[in-house]
Amino acid sequence: MTEYTKQEYTKQEDINTLSILETIRSLNKLNDVGMILERTLFEARTLANADAGSIYISKDNSLHFSHVQNDTLFNQRGARAAQQYSNVTIPINNDTIVGHSALTKKIVVIEDAYQLPADAPYHFNPIFDKENNYHTTSILTIPLLSPYDIPVGVIQLINAHDEEDKTTVFSEYSITATSLFANNAAMSIERALMNRKIILRMVKMAALHDPKETGAHVQRVSAFSAEIYQHWAEKKQLPVAKVKYFRDLISLGAMLHDAGKVGISDTILKKPSKLTEEEFTVLKKHTIYGAQLFKNISTELDKMIYEIALHHHEKWNGQGYPGRREQLDTDEEGDTLAGEEIPLAARIVGLADVFDALSSSRCYKEPWEKEKVYEVIHCESGKHFDPELIEVFFEIIDILCAIQQKYQ
Repeated sequence: MTEYTKQEYTKQEDINTLSILETIRSLNKLNDVGMILERTLFEARTLANADAGSIYISKDNSLHFSHVQNDTLFNQRGARAAQQYSNVTIPINNDTIVGHSALTKKIVVIEDAYQLPADAPYHFNPIFDKENNYHTTSILTIPLLSPYDIPVGVIQLINAHDEEDKTTVFSEYSITATSLFANNAAMSIERALMNRKIILRMVKMAALHDPKETGAHVQRVSAFSAEIYQHWAEKKQLPVAKVKYFRDLISLGAMLHDAGKVGISDTILKKPSKLTEEEFTVLKKHTIYGAQLFKNISTELDKMIYEIALHHHEKWNGQGYPGRREQLDTDEEGDTLAGEEIPLAARIVGLADVFDALSSSRCYKEPWEKEKVYEVIHCESGKHFDPELIEVFFEIIDILCAIQQKYQ
């Protein structure tokens, strides 16, 4: 058991700093905090040749579990994805290894988790090992510190492997390289967290008008959309780089699907009963208003948000709204959109949004039973929804349920 400060582990002899900096540059191209955390954990494990690891985000004097990776246990994507949405919070104190690392801002290196010294200020919790028939031996825990030395989170790596793929201790090289990487990755994570905070503040503005538009709702729709796309893309064997890029965009873009509701009257959005035909006509304009916010497209993210906001109420059979629009500032109805004419991101977010709406309570209804929700969505395959996406939806239903539990 050894502990180091960040300053004690910034030596760079024999470290491929160019490779690490190139990885940091690739992190800075990502926008969504979830994608950055997942990539950070993967790259840290690669540097240290670790079998497993997890990453936590610091918030309100606690560490919130974010991602887990384990090559031994999670060799199937479904198992990994469901685990990563576990809703675990750990106090920043000396009770746990990660809590201690965040509290002291020190790197903690452990050779054998089951042989901690009696005077260790923390303890190792073997519950995960027992539940999953896993055996944790070596542990490397690194605080993710901002340039102002404030803990952004903690990354913990489990079971370093040697060249023969046997469990061993973390080497001096892996500790130094991973520490250097983590110190730089913390800045990317902090930036992404700020991006998400800004978006959630925009959502709060919408919530002043529409009580349905909560932070939990948009985070569920975001996570649903990302997972549905990921599974769809993997089935089609799309290039990994393309999948990561699109998933990064849709994770953020989905959160702003209903941004245009800020332009709709409270009387309509908060009405506890069914809308009249005239009121519904007004409500449908939120798609136009949302698109207007992002019509000056300067980035791929702008383009995706524009498409999602405008078209997430389209239907596969062409009976949705608002249809093809040459101009956003006119009330003229455009030609309907159907099938693959509807942008992929909008088709995915539309499905995620309906699933969440049916599963959640509203001012005018209680949440539906799961089986009723699944029945409705299945029956709408080829009508409201893209049949391929419905197939994917039911293949990852356990993941979607885990997301619901995390963002209640």
